[in-house]
Amino acid sequence: MEGNKGTVCVTGGTGYIASWLIMRLLQHGYSVNATIRAKPERKRDISFLKSLPGALEKLHLFEADLGDPDSFNAAIERCIGVFHLAASVELEDGEPEEVVTRRAVNGALGILKACLKSSTVKRVVYTSSQAAVAFNGKEEDIMDETYWTDVDLLKANMQTGSSYAISKTSTEKAAIEFAEENGLDLVTVIPSLVAGPFICPQFPASVRMMLALVSGDESLYHVIFNASLVHVDDVVGAHIFLFENPDAKGRYNCSSQMSTIVEIAEFLSAKYPEFPIPTIESLKKFKSFKTPGLSSKKLLDSGFTFKYGLDEMFEGAIQCCKEKGYL
Repeated sequence: MEGNKGTVCVTGGTGYIASWLIMRLLQHGYSVNATIRAKPERKRDISFLKSLPGALEKLHLFEADLGDPDSFNAAIERCIGVFHLAASVELEDGEPEEVVTRRAVNGALGILKACLKSSTVKRVVYTSSQAAVAFNGKEEDIMDETYWTDVDLLKANMQTGSSYAISKTSTEKAAIEFAEENGLDLVTVIPSLVAGPFICPQFPASVRMMLALVSGDESLYHVIFNASLVHVDDVVGAHIFLFENPDAKGRYNCSSQMSTIVEIAEFLSAKYPEFPIPTIESLKKFKSFKTPGLSSKKLLDSGFTFKYGLDEMFEGAIQCCKEKGYL
């Protein structure tokens, strides 16, 4: 473990990417203030965070909720940086879109105001999503950071997952605008479908999607029909790299490769014969819209290097699922 680099705050600490980020930040020598949402109806399992190497000395947990923006103040006070990952990732659209979006935007703005108030925060890294880039009605194979999801288009044709895309797009835009108006250093990371191992007890939605051919969940096949993928450790590595890189500015796509459902099926059939992976012929009946890939050229040109490929993504995910009883 490296020496003491200072204290940073990670919001949404029990989430898939956030928990992995906390682990890596502790290894990089940071002290971490992590926020978790209070669950009055049941006790939340946070033992996996408390047992991380270095957690006893350098990890401090705070209760905070996007619905109460001021609740983040204590966790952000005296921090040198903030990684804002807290978000509602339920794609089933259980709540009205306006409620989801308003809570996400107000929560993000409250966090940014707390950063200004602290006077110690040097940079904020906000975790966006490919959902804030890809849905704009433009038929492009690859999209860079200049592309934005068209919120009005989604609102006119609401489908499963639309609330999430609208929320992530609206929140990122609001955060960027606030940061520019108030002279706050803000960088946004835009991951594609995040794959690989996980330390959180819950089954991450993105891992469940990328393992659709293993589980046989046909309702998720459309997600990986044309999928941009990235390993969770690469996503976390990009967060830390962009936080520490003094020249980082603006939005950064974070995606290491594209794969079709056929390519994934071929890979899984060869690598994991123990699973009943659908045949290529049987997959021909499934149709889906073509999801554009994310160009990570800006991130790569800044000096970042992806470390993992498809093999490590599936190996880590399948091993974790076996250990946790999901497979």
